[in-house]
Amino acid sequence: MKVGIYITNQHPPGTDMISALEEQLVMVRAARDWDWDAVATGHHYLTEGAVQLQLVPFLARLAAEAGGMTGIAGVLLLALHNPVEVAEHVASLDVIWRGNFVFGVGLGYRQVEFDAFRVPWAERRRRFEECLTLVKRLWTEEVVSYESDFCRLDKVTMTIRPIQQPHPPIWFAATTDRAVERAATWGDTWFIGPHATLPTVIRQMSLYRAALSRCGRPVPRDVPIFREIFCARDRQTALEIAGPHLANKYGAYARWGQDGALPAEETFHRPFDELARDRFILGSPEECYEQLRAYWGGAGANYLLLRTHWTGLPLSAALQSMRLISDELLPALRRIPDASVGSPPRVGASP
Repeated sequence: MKVGIYITNQHPPGTDMISALEEQLVMVRAARDWDWDAVATGHHYLTEGAVQLQLVPFLARLAAEAGGMTGIAGVLLLALHNPVEVAEHVASLDVIWRGNFVFGVGLGYRQVEFDAFRVPWAERRRRFEECLTLVKRLWTEEVVSYESDFCRLDKVTMTIRPIQQPHPPIWFAATTDRAVERAATWGDTWFIGPHATLPTVIRQMSLYRAALSRCGRPVPRDVPIFREIFCARDRQTALEIAGPHLANKYGAYARWGQDGALPAEETFHRPFDELARDRFILGSPEECYEQLRAYWGGAGANYLLLRTHWTGLPLSAALQSMRLISDELLPALRRIPDASVGSPPRVGASP
């Protein structure tokens, strides 16, 4: 089991962003020193209600703090961008991360972003697929010609190439049933997001595996899942500290229409206790382990990306959660393969 830290770097308007950046770097250095495997971040444009740094420059800065951790773009909204720009930026990031980089891609769901880039809503899927196809061609072919309504290439050669060959792993973020099935064709693996509940994740994993079988493709080596987590001495403490910030975060998601991209039963417009059920990982290290168990036992996930910091949460609280995860949860997660044939590992026990 691999475990990474997901940092969103979103803050209330008016925040001192230089200080906020340093807090994010503190979290990355802590993950590095406490033996986490990866650091991931994502992006949006025009984030009303929050300010954040953009994905490419932020990931380039994080590489200086990450040591041997993997860098993960989680995710780049591909349909908004020119394929030459994407190909050169991601190849550059793969160099900066010394060939230890994951290229996560997603379609996007916010009308305001597509309007800002003058991408017609009805064309977003075509733009996504054409962009991804062309990016891979630019990385792997010596001479590329192509013409569409958003890009014209006449026998061009891209000189900056990724370190990883033929390219960095492509994690395909998907939330709808049809998109999950497309992930079997378009990505190297399905990147499971934080928004759907456990029953939906397990049901969609069946769809994904069936689509892989139809395509004649094996189950990927890495099956990543992103979850919200807060680890404290008990569940009540975790709820008291993290609950208001998680509620604010998912309130923003609801205003942005994120749950509109999920199956109908996954609406965010519900009381917090219902929203949290089978979705957020909250409690003591032992409780968090039990809540996570079904994600590898039922969904087959083997790469956890954990977010334990949200807009407005003090850095000290996030670091306390990270410390408990690192000291007590992480060693147990690392022993999961041994547990598959016997009793589960004891949380907090020495490796």
